[in-house]
Amino acid sequence: MTVRLDPEGSETRALFEMEDFDGKRVLEIGSGDGRLTWLYADRAAHVTAVEPFKQSFERAKKDLSTQLEGRVEFQNMDFLDFAASSEEAKFDTAIFSWSL
Repeated sequence: MTVRLDPEGSETRALFEMEDFDGKRVLEIGSGDGRLTWLYADRAAHVTAVEPFKQSFERAKKDLSTQLEGRVEFQNMDFLDFAASSEEAKFDTAIFSWSL
């Protein structure tokens, strides 16, 4: 049996009702395999996606299109380690999807 995530587009619709991603710097915490990232990344100026699970991180990196290279960066670490080890950065918005 194939699992279909959001076949009616409800999640996508809700995401864009809550935030306008056009030209924004986005921090996505718990990005998983990039499933949500790919919905908005082409609108954002830059996406920093943080994912602690190696398998999900590797899947997202593998699925990164050449169109988004340089605009989407995946970090394989948990958020606390990311926050402690990163230089100060400014983001316009942050997304916590299934990570809470």
